[in-house]
Amino acid sequence: MSTRLFKQDCGLLMHPSSLPNQFGIGDFGPCALRWVEQLAAHGQTLWQILPLNPAGYGDSPYQGLSAFAANPVFLSPEDLHARALLDDQELLALRMPLHSRVDFAQVYANKAELSSRAARKFFALPAAHPLRSEYADFLATQDDWLQDFAIFSALKAHFNRVAWTDWPAEFRDRNPKALQEIAIKLDSELQRVCFEQFILRLQWSRVQQRAQDLGVRLVGDLPIFVAHDSADVWCQPELFRLNADGSPSVVAGVPPDYFSATGQLWGNPLYDWEAHRREDFGWWRQRLSRILSWVDVVRIDHFRGFDACWEVPGGAETAAAGHWIPAPGREVFDAFVTDHGLPLPVIAEDLGVITPEVEKLRDDYNLPGLRIEQFAFGTDPMSSTFLPENYAPNCVAYTGTHDNDTVVGWFSSQAGEGSTRTAKEIEAERAMALGYFASDGSEIHWDFIRSLYRSRAGASIVPVQDILGLGSEARMNTPGKASGSWAWRLTMTKRLDEALQHLETLTRETARGRAAHRGAVPLR
Repeated sequence: MSTRLFKQDCGLLMHPSSLPNQFGIGDFGPCALRWVEQLAAHGQTLWQILPLNPAGYGDSPYQGLSAFAANPVFLSPEDLHARALLDDQELLALRMPLHSRVDFAQVYANKAELSSRAARKFFALPAAHPLRSEYADFLATQDDWLQDFAIFSALKAHFNRVAWTDWPAEFRDRNPKALQEIAIKLDSELQRVCFEQFILRLQWSRVQQRAQDLGVRLVGDLPIFVAHDSADVWCQPELFRLNADGSPSVVAGVPPDYFSATGQLWGNPLYDWEAHRREDFGWWRQRLSRILSWVDVVRIDHFRGFDACWEVPGGAETAAAGHWIPAPGREVFDAFVTDHGLPLPVIAEDLGVITPEVEKLRDDYNLPGLRIEQFAFGTDPMSSTFLPENYAPNCVAYTGTHDNDTVVGWFSSQAGEGSTRTAKEIEAERAMALGYFASDGSEIHWDFIRSLYRSRAGASIVPVQDILGLGSEARMNTPGKASGSWAWRLTMTKRLDEALQHLETLTRETARGRAAHRGAVPLR
């Protein structure tokens, strides 16, 4: 068996939130099933998503309220209606016009109402009902994280969504007697949270099964750090470097780079690696196993943090004052291999300041790294490694990621607008790209995609915005921007159909995707 994860695979990057439906945000229901079917029908073998965890600050999936829970905004009203947990009028009342951006405030309100109504009907079912039996099994198998997340969520709602460090001391410090008493008071809310996680698991399992049946692998995303205001830090503060009041003594970030002249101050607490070592990295092992029960392959965001982390003093205003500290990545990955064998179903996001030590850690476990085509045309000394002709078979190549501008947006960008590049640098990159592709730039997105699919990369993945040729208005995230990201939605279905037809032709011509996998499910 090959030790590589990918063999001329290809697919699209789109978070479930961007899927089109009538309920304000994409979810785990029929829209996700249709998307998997569209990918398969057009020869693609990969669907990459962002983290599925409950989003925290700024609606960011990279600031999750839990590393183990799923985001309730992905609850499918249509699925709950099919299970008779919503009636016709309740379903109709949840409909929202399909806009190009998620109205998170309205969606949060709608999904809370949805889960409350459905939970009341669910818990009114007789105990012998098949769905209640499945629920009992779910509680038994998820007990290692679910109850802690439920009480965290209930308390967060009870205390008006403030951070756990601002809760009364007995709850901030997890006083057992106080928690026992409040759990009785908040029992219905605890049950609702557990019900949400149960239904989310059922709904996503249908998506997983459909993807497996059609030969589409799901590529998930695991942020290396967790949010400070999360169930993980509140429940196990000993695993993180915190002050006595629970605030982080040091936080994570990255030094000044392509995206920001002062670096990126993420604010996530850093790990107490000695504490993790004493528990044989049990929290990390549980975390990877959990996400691999939801997806087939996982991209570990900021992989270089397993070799060294950028440590910034707590309370610093920018990341510029930070420094690198070592991390025990080899010990962690040895534990992963013990649990999951080789090849590990892991992609290493190896962008940024990459040292020989980081490369060795990646290569010793034969993990595919990333290549970003947009980075090929700048002044970075490593820019030539991002040219498609230089891609190695054991890499995953992208036109851009969720953090990049779209290809059209990048090509049309202006200095000072979401970019650290000067006008002169932008013009030089644009000229270099036109020369490289021998193109007039009228279809610059397809110039990028064609060269990506023709490369030797083991997998080529394109954000769906790029096959549509959309500009900066469709960008998913602008690093360093406090709000306004993560909201883009797909609305142009006719244009999508045409783009997918074009992509299918390219996929066949380059012998990628389904064409590279003999014995796969037929295209049609």
